[in-house]
Amino acid sequence: MKTATIAQLKKELQYRPQDEVLQLCLRLARFKKENKELLTYLLFEAHDESGYVESIKLEVDELFAEINTKSFFYIKKSVRKILRTIKKYSRYSNKKETEVELFLYFCEKLNTFSPSIHHNTALHNLYNRQLEYINKKLPALHEDLQYDYGLILEDL
Repeated sequence: MKTATIAQLKKELQYRPQDEVLQLCLRLARFKKENKELLTYLLFEAHDESGYVESIKLEVDELFAEINTKSFFYIKKSVRKILRTIKKYSRYSNKKETEVELFLYFCEKLNTFSPSIHHNTALHNLYNRQLEYINKKLPALHEDLQYDYGLILEDL
């Protein structure tokens, strides 16, 4: 089966009745957890971006608290999982400010994590890659936000 393009899907959805589009959305939500999460964001959380960011920060705090610190192997696995979660949630928002704020928070948490990530090359490199990623995203933001986030980035 060949997958239709976004333009083709949009055109086809315009000609469908509203109740049929509703049924299609509900059916789509049944198949993947990410589809449900995206619909949840769009329907309930998109109007309150700051609340959305705070809820993600709380989830990141919980995930950092659950990390098994017995070995750097487990720490790396957990940190990568947290990073995947942050990337997924920032993709839902599709706003650069949210993305930069979440990655800065991740870097702050990682920098203050105990045992220090700077004793492990892989974790240290992951941390540096995130800082570089944030640096690339900063010019796309408003000047005031660039300055504020730039100060936070310098502290890291």
